[in-house]
Amino acid sequence: MVMTKERKEEIIATHKTHESDTGSPEVQVALLSERISYLTDHFKTNPKDHHSRRGLLLLVSQRRKLLDYVKKKDYMRYKRLIDTLGIRK
Repeated sequence: MVMTKERKEEIIATHKTHESDTGSPEVQVALLSERISYLTDHFKTNPKDHHSRRGLLLLVSQRRKLLDYVKKKDYMRYKRLIDTLGIRK
């Protein structure tokens, strides 16, 4: 199973910007990062799964677009986000 409901709520609670936040770019990037890390572990045991690899590339590009948006709007938010998630850039 990719992500349980509890894990998703925990990620949202960690990265939300206000009380009822579920869709800010920070939350979306954090959720995408969790899915990306799951898929990279999946490929260590299933190296020939090329259909899922395409999905991984789509997720990475979506995360990149969201990170570019946050960087354009507020650089300090961007810096804080990549530091907390451990994304190299």
